[in-house]
Amino acid sequence: MSENAYVIIGSEYSPFSVKVRSYFRYKNIPHEWRQRTLANMAEFQKYAKLPLIPLVVGPGEEALQDSTPIIEKMERRFADPALQPPSETLAFLSALIEDYADEWVNKPMFHYRWWADEDQIAVAKGLARGMNPAADAAKIDEMAVSIRARMVPRLRFVGSSEQTKPVIEASLDNVLALLEAHLANRAYLFGARPALADFGLFGQVNGCLQQPTTERMIRGHYPRTLDWLERMQDPKADGAFEEWETLAATLGPLLKSEIGNLYLPWSLANEKAVADGEETFTAHLSGQDFTQQISKYATKSIQVLRNKRAAITDRRDLDAILAENDCLQPLVLVD
Repeated sequence: MSENAYVIIGSEYSPFSVKVRSYFRYKNIPHEWRQRTLANMAEFQKYAKLPLIPLVVGPGEEALQDSTPIIEKMERRFADPALQPPSETLAFLSALIEDYADEWVNKPMFHYRWWADEDQIAVAKGLARGMNPAADAAKIDEMAVSIRARMVPRLRFVGSSEQTKPVIEASLDNVLALLEAHLANRAYLFGARPALADFGLFGQVNGCLQQPTTERMIRGHYPRTLDWLERMQDPKADGAFEEWETLAATLGPLLKSEIGNLYLPWSLANEKAVADGEETFTAHLSGQDFTQQISKYATKSIQVLRNKRAAITDRRDLDAILAENDCLQPLVLVD
């Protein structure tokens, strides 16, 4: 590994990998992007504590995993350009949207990736080529069959089933429509420069461009969102962050319909099930039951958000926005 630069080991098909790579590019952090392949698996396993990408290896062979903690640690080292708006209120909302992207928007991305035959075949072949770029067509096909067989059953991890399919698919339709409206007059979610929220959403929505069904949706109906996805490959600070007054009309609906009415109720139901020792849980979302297995990681995520809110001294403006958009109560820290 390089002594003076960072190495990101990831995959073009990993939303969390491209999220971290986009952040490193934005910050102009010296780095090398390496696709995780069969050839460098021993190197990956040498540094990785978990079999998860991205893996960032820094000077002194420091190894980092998990996209949000990676970004938070790098932010303490590379403060410019600013990642978050100077307003504590907007910085929290950006963190909230990033968390929603990681924990909820991952559901429709993964659902569409492994639901229909067309998407399963396309993504499995793409993953096989990325893992073994020197392989011939027959070997790629063989690997793709194995990947498909392994990944399709993992739909249960994101709660994808015949029962939950309507909620998951309607959520993607909604977030794409809301993004398209919000990006009509701005380059990024909070103004003329990217915020943490952009990186989180970018990773998941970009993943939707890699599978035929959702690629057709985005390219056919959401040109502004497509432009934003292209900007986020190598984002720039081209101006200032906006204030809530100019963001509210189109960002508020995202908070309310997606986070307040879907993600946070889901998260609370999951949190209760984990605390009760259950293996599955059911949340009532959009008038329908949504049943899936528990996610222990998501319980940590919502607690982190509560701690961030509690650390803000003057929360009057933030709490008014959260309350107006049905987000406040789940985020109140309980002693």
